[in-house]
Amino acid sequence: MSVAGVGRAVRETVSGLPRAFWWLWVSTLVNRLGAFVATFMTLYLTLDRGYSASFAGLVVALHGLGGVASSLVAGVMTDRLGRRPTLLVANASTAFSVALLGFMEHPAAIAAVALLVGMTSNASRPAVAAMMADIVRPEDRVRAFALNYWAINLGFAVSATAAGLIAEHSYLAGFLGEAALTLACAVLVYAKLPESRPAAAASAPGGAAGKAAAAAEPETGLGTVLRDRRFMGVVGLSFLISLIFTQGSVGLPVAMGAAGFSPADYGLVSAVNGVLIVLLQIPVTRFIEHRDPQRLLVASALLAGYGFAMTAFAGPLWAYALTVAVWTLAEIVNSPTQMSLVARLSPLHGRGRYQGMYTLSWAVAALVAPLMAGVMIDRYGAGWLWAATGALGTLAAAGYWLLMRRLPQEETGPMAGTATAGTATAGTGTGGTATAGTATGGTGTACAAAAAGSPAPLPVAPA
Repeated sequence: MSVAGVGRAVRETVSGLPRAFWWLWVSTLVNRLGAFVATFMTLYLTLDRGYSASFAGLVVALHGLGGVASSLVAGVMTDRLGRRPTLLVANASTAFSVALLGFMEHPAAIAAVALLVGMTSNASRPAVAAMMADIVRPEDRVRAFALNYWAINLGFAVSATAAGLIAEHSYLAGFLGEAALTLACAVLVYAKLPESRPAAAASAPGGAAGKAAAAAEPETGLGTVLRDRRFMGVVGLSFLISLIFTQGSVGLPVAMGAAGFSPADYGLVSAVNGVLIVLLQIPVTRFIEHRDPQRLLVASALLAGYGFAMTAFAGPLWAYALTVAVWTLAEIVNSPTQMSLVARLSPLHGRGRYQGMYTLSWAVAALVAPLMAGVMIDRYGAGWLWAATGALGTLAAAGYWLLMRRLPQEETGPMAGTATAGTATAGTGTGGTATAGTATGGTGTACAAAAAGSPAPLPVAPA
């Protein structure tokens, strides 16, 4: 492709998205540039502080448990308080707790604060995803979620290198640096992002007709989410997919170590994941953006399952890298497509709760996947783990195919999914002093979405 063609492709990829989305995108990138805890928590506890691997594992597990505990609470906050207040609270509290963790000395204090960090950092994810669904038109959501996911991996690729250099001199500097960048996210949210929560029926615009339209949607509670069988099916399939992808940072290093490879070898292989996402996320998204989501999700589930299953036959280092390339392609396709599906199935006034339940699927899988890998490798061997990933991928593919049959066509157009909220209106209409379509002013993952323990980024959970 010529230089002019590349430039045109880039312009088409980034054009048409509201300014508020780009401020949300910048906040994600800034946060991931400071992802120190996510990269070096285990090394900090074992090498710098001298604790056992078992204690380090306990701290990482508590961090994950904090994410499980906060997912649903954050979803409710997102709907009741609003997206912007939830982001402000989550980012400010994450900055405080991460900085505090760097000063903790007693093992019990370290464990308690790690739990707090897990709760606060995960709390921003439902709000980020809900805000993105509010401000981006339905037909642009796959592209928007893909761009946000690209920012996550670009930021992580830079931060992983920088964190290594920082850790050689001072782990505390790493904690304080992440706290500072997370606090910068809070300032950015306060200064640039308008509230995007859809207006309640009592304040809906358009007179009686507008209020009647807003009131037509039933009140959404957590019970409503649990009774939504199609959406809970997506949550269940998300859990299966995340069990597969998490093996890239849980089962793969153990299996490579048992096969005689060094940590540096694993680092080289795992780097293939981040590099390919940075290089391919945008062109692949252009290819899949307007294609059938059912086929994309089925294909990505099969690629993920069998990409990991191929690890059973890997011998030389290049073969492991090839398997990573296969399931990375699945990740590139699955993440934005599934996030767009979640936004599509979420009711206008219940997006926070729905996104919280979706985030919960990833948080629970982050706890289950290490246990799954440990038990299967210790008792049966790594081959059985990779066979299980193939089976899970097949099951997820069948689930996506069944789930998305007769799925209603998504409404599209410049006003699809719009809602006035405070001073911002999602779509192209106006509201107050800012319009999300042209507003001044979107991980899994998120301004405060750092997750301790995993040396490599996982697919979005939730942004």
